[in-house]
Amino acid sequence: MNKSAADSISSTGDALAIFKELRRYLNTQILGQPGLVESLLVALLAEGHLLIEGPPGLAKTRAIKALAHGLECDFQRVQFTPDMLPADLTGSDIYRPEEGGFRFQRGPLFHNLILADEINRAPAKVQSALLEAMAERQISVGMTTYALPRLFLVMATQNPIEHEGTYPLPEAQLDRFMLHTLIDYPDRATTRLIMDLARREALDGHELTPLAQPMSQELVFAARAEALNLTLVPSVADYIAALVDATRRPEPYSSKLKEWLRWGASPRAAIAIERGARALAWLDGRDYVSPEDVQAIAPDALRHRLLLDYTAQARGIVAQDCVNELLQKVPAP
Repeated sequence: MNKSAADSISSTGDALAIFKELRRYLNTQILGQPGLVESLLVALLAEGHLLIEGPPGLAKTRAIKALAHGLECDFQRVQFTPDMLPADLTGSDIYRPEEGGFRFQRGPLFHNLILADEINRAPAKVQSALLEAMAERQISVGMTTYALPRLFLVMATQNPIEHEGTYPLPEAQLDRFMLHTLIDYPDRATTRLIMDLARREALDGHELTPLAQPMSQELVFAARAEALNLTLVPSVADYIAALVDATRRPEPYSSKLKEWLRWGASPRAAIAIERGARALAWLDGRDYVSPEDVQAIAPDALRHRLLLDYTAQARGIVAQDCVNELLQKVPAP
């Protein structure tokens, strides 16, 4: 851990306590979606990107806004549409007559938190521009490459209901998302609480209640370093590798997986599971990663990286069925 990060924690308080306060704040602003809140915190801690899929109106946009309110950072929402151009994301060189030359005008990707709303509505060229930003934390315009902020997180949303006018995300881009989280409608009691919250916010005149003391970026970086230094014993590391390997060579583990899977998960999946499991363990206040942490994060880290055989899809098999079979058949330490 660098000195400035350590000083940040010592001056502000225990990092874990501050993250717990951030979790409490997010759960008061995003009712009935604890899984979404946890995915946001894990992505923030593990330095990954997040793909959220769920019907409209389930606080996907509100979630990333609330996270931005809880951090000392800037936020940008981008509504993806079929007529979008790469420059709408990256920015472009603008001619300045008074200067007699071009100057680069930065686009929305130069913010810390990016909401890519309905990401599957943008065409391939826009997806490619976003892919470079997500994978390499940089963008290229013309002959120049520009670095993005150190704290950079993309939360993309997809609507699973309607597919007219959408472009399926290519596998290479899906692989850049650390987690793919599915959310569903809240229950009746939570819906009632959401109604009350919306009424109070309308009376107060603002959408989100700000956090009294937003978390500094240096504290986020320090917490990431702490999570990376947690103990991961060889048996748990081997378990992660076995889960990913079983998606590529399923024969020793399950005949069902052999029939269902056409293409397995990449090494990024193993990295995502490890980093996500470390984040869960750190948020739980432990100094070691358990097999239960691996099993908890595996579904979100794997479901978007598995390609199913056509016959399996015709029979109604989905990626979650494959993940469930993996967790049942691959022995845990």
